[in-house]
Amino acid sequence: MTEELWADVVVVGFGVAGACAAIEAARGGAEVVLLDRFSGGGASKLSGGVVYAGGGTRLQREAGVVDSVEDMYEYLRLETGDAVSPGTLRRFCEQSPEMIAWLEECGVPFGSGLAPYKTSYPSNRHYLYYSGSEASGGFRDVARPAPRGHRAYGRGTSGKVLFAALAAAVRAAGVRIVGQTRCTDLITDPAGQVRGVRCESLATASRRARRTHRVAAELAAKPGLYVPALGKRLHAVAERVERRRARPLRVRARRGVVLAAGGFVANREMLRRHAPLYRGGLPLGTRGDDGSGIRLGTSAGGATDKLGKVSAWRFITPPSPFLGAVLVDEHGDRVCDESRYGAALGDALINHHGGRGWLLIDAELRREALRRLRDQTVWFQLMQALHLLGRRSVSAPTVAEAAVLAGIDPVRLRETAEAHDGAAEGEDPAGKPAEFVRRLRTPPFTLLDISIRPSTAYPCPMLTLGGLVTDETTGAVLDDDRAPIPGLYAAGRTAAGLCSNSYVSGLSLADCVFSGRRAGHHLAELDADG
Repeated sequence: MTEELWADVVVVGFGVAGACAAIEAARGGAEVVLLDRFSGGGASKLSGGVVYAGGGTRLQREAGVVDSVEDMYEYLRLETGDAVSPGTLRRFCEQSPEMIAWLEECGVPFGSGLAPYKTSYPSNRHYLYYSGSEASGGFRDVARPAPRGHRAYGRGTSGKVLFAALAAAVRAAGVRIVGQTRCTDLITDPAGQVRGVRCESLATASRRARRTHRVAAELAAKPGLYVPALGKRLHAVAERVERRRARPLRVRARRGVVLAAGGFVANREMLRRHAPLYRGGLPLGTRGDDGSGIRLGTSAGGATDKLGKVSAWRFITPPSPFLGAVLVDEHGDRVCDESRYGAALGDALINHHGGRGWLLIDAELRREALRRLRDQTVWFQLMQALHLLGRRSVSAPTVAEAAVLAGIDPVRLRETAEAHDGAAEGEDPAGKPAEFVRRLRTPPFTLLDISIRPSTAYPCPMLTLGGLVTDETTGAVLDDDRAPIPGLYAAGRTAAGLCSNSYVSGLSLADCVFSGRRAGHHLAELDADG
């Protein structure tokens, strides 16, 4: 016999997006059931815990940072393009200070220690930083740069701190959490309205089976993130428990279902179909990021958008002196402004340079970079920088000789380096701001190989950005005619959203909060008939 549960709102996926949807719906008076295939957290828990916010947040003011809604909007308008409508983008910017206040009210701790240098992720002394391309060429011309990366306060990567606070707020709101439950199908009525989900659940399995599943899934998520082969084997253990011990469960929704089950970076077939160039990186997420939420949405007629958009991170900082390096391809041609966000570098390398790239530095820049490693890095950044400076480098007395060792056109590289040095006090050929430009004249010259290829020591993390198309006011999933599917909503990376064209650190988590709260708030205001 199939067990059945009832609720006003059913949320599928217990990451930041799902948690925020559940909190808003429950605080609005709705009875909420939150389902998760594993034990909660998803990619959000593994993340750096950075939330992109600005326009004058409390933490910005405390750090002495001057920012405005208009500057934030103008920067993101260029960065995100047509990912969302101008009205939605402006609403996100206007609500940004309140979003941070709401997260703090939920128990999320933030810090206002401002990083005094450009970095991909701040050290444990800093919790507010330039997390995008705000100070890079082109962007600073239209909007006053401001640091908007708000990192949750905690050592290491602090996504676990952010999620733990939201999970506690979910429980405090009276949400019923049903973990170790895989959602397989949507329940619809004859009129096409979504009325719930069909699941396979371990809720009635033995304690031993549930523990084996939980431990295998947790180990597959974190250690498996850095050692994919290990993660795959451990996930197979969890899947075996599901096949043998899970039992059918139906969860009925009186008002609606919110799909917040992450992206599809763990689904190799979907990546091959939609983003074939992005198969040499490290999947940033859990095995639950398999596109199942998107599949549930499309099974009900939901439209998708931007499934070919993937964020591939090729960070060159820390250490910050590397901003003065020159990024070239195998032909010796300049790739882009090196001060751009790491995903912009990754996008340029993959889509325009065959994934091949090298940083040209000189002896003086190398010495300065080594000096800054200790005070600018956390452990994983230190390991990657040392690997880059060691096994992924070649050095020679001249630029041309270094080029030959790296397999780069020596004539063209010498010309590129001369053009860069010649413009060091003028306008950089790639548009890099003058404060980051420096002459490279002190031998020996070194080329650091930052090409995109599988590597445990120097990985290229990737996450998918596209998903279901949603109404930007309610979060309802839309069909191909852009009509809402009754009873179905989506949030986070299961949906296309703010960061679906161009990702910068913190924008995905901010979108999870924004879109999750939007769907939860709307459902709380509906009556039981939807």
